[in-house]
Amino acid sequence: MSGIATYGQLSQHLMSELVSIVGDGYVLTSPEILESYSHDETEDLHFPPAAVIRPANTEEVAAIMKLASLYKIPVTPMGARTGLSGGALPVFGGIGLSMERFDRILRIDERNHQVTVQPGVITQVLQEAVAEKGLFYPPDPASRGSCFIGGNVAENSGGPKAVKYGVVKDYVLNLEVVLPSGEVIMTGANVLKNATGYNLTQLMVGSEGTLGVVTAIVLRLIPLPAFDKLLFIPFPDATQACAAVSAVFRAGIIPSAMEFMERAAVELVCRYHPELIIPLPDKAAAFLLVEVDGNHEDLLVQDCASISTVVEAFGAGEISFAESDTEKTKLWSIRRLAGESVKRHSVYKEEDTVVPRAELPALLENVKSIGRAYGFESVCYGHAGDGNLHVNILRGDLSAEAWEEKLPVAIRELFTEVVKLGGTISAEHGIGYVQKPYMPIAFSEIQLEIFRRIKKVFDPHNIMNPGKVIDMM
Repeated sequence: MSGIATYGQLSQHLMSELVSIVGDGYVLTSPEILESYSHDETEDLHFPPAAVIRPANTEEVAAIMKLASLYKIPVTPMGARTGLSGGALPVFGGIGLSMERFDRILRIDERNHQVTVQPGVITQVLQEAVAEKGLFYPPDPASRGSCFIGGNVAENSGGPKAVKYGVVKDYVLNLEVVLPSGEVIMTGANVLKNATGYNLTQLMVGSEGTLGVVTAIVLRLIPLPAFDKLLFIPFPDATQACAAVSAVFRAGIIPSAMEFMERAAVELVCRYHPELIIPLPDKAAAFLLVEVDGNHEDLLVQDCASISTVVEAFGAGEISFAESDTEKTKLWSIRRLAGESVKRHSVYKEEDTVVPRAELPALLENVKSIGRAYGFESVCYGHAGDGNLHVNILRGDLSAEAWEEKLPVAIRELFTEVVKLGGTISAEHGIGYVQKPYMPIAFSEIQLEIFRRIKKVFDPHNIMNPGKVIDMM
């Protein structure tokens, strides 16, 4: 099932049924509302739903899904719509299922270091709430101040802390999920070890809303580290900056964050956010932002000294140490605003590439080589400690025709090189709508067919976020 003609329509009768489930104020059809729900942060794509429904609880979601299944109405779960792969775009119209009213932290279990949370809670709000209890939820995507934890689960989000602490999948213990049929299941158990049957929890994490609607999430937590140190390290050569990354790990140091930024990324942030302007060494082509954390400050000082020794061998310039929380916040703001600043600067296409960290220099060289071949400039930054490089391809002076013609060819070539280096085509942004054509680069046909079969078991009518991740034959 791949076309809109195979789906049912939201008739007046169905709209009345939906109103009876959630209430008149939570079935929204005004043109302004539909337009606002037609896009996320993925380039300039717009696909309005036929209606936006805002349920308040699991029972309402289940009732909506039962109707949608009966009448073959496509349903697109939506959170804060901060995604970068088109995962929340209702490409076939139908119901935009907004989870905004699912905004409560249900329980912080300090005895077991767990939290139960609804999917509409903002990630930073969750982090701050558990921090007040001396607990830590590490995954922290750049949009943590606005993105929802449910969207993080859908995309298996990462962020800077992933290098030491892992990504969302490493913290999800159990999920309450409404299936496309309207049935409600728990996917696992609230325990740290579980060898009981197939791991449905991990199957749901990263499935991008294509298998069901997550309505509650149980996360494990860890103790909050007492101290952290932040280093800002300039390099005269961007490739050498990338090469220094794996050398730090080979020296036995595991930073809590290790971020790479080309000079152009930092300059664009400073251009659009003057309050963040910092002095940049004239010869610096790239920077590493390196954080270490722990409970013993003297050990962190030793780690900083060891990192300094390692990076000197790769031509690092004078290292800046953030001496205050204000300085740390400023440096982290520069990193977190890199994507938004590039977007303001030019029409662009961001690719979320990832390779084994030792292959980062080769990946960066491939990016620049492909750019020269096709006439693109690029601005790169990312989670270097994970081998995760965000490649922002800028349209610049290219004509619209040349951009449309050359871009897909260049991206396909880039992804082919990424896979050759042992990497893959998305690290944390997901496949969604825009990366779907490139899936055969990363997967064989038998792998793709297994994906289709899994999707069909959960969603035989292909109503659950259709048009994402993989095409159904």
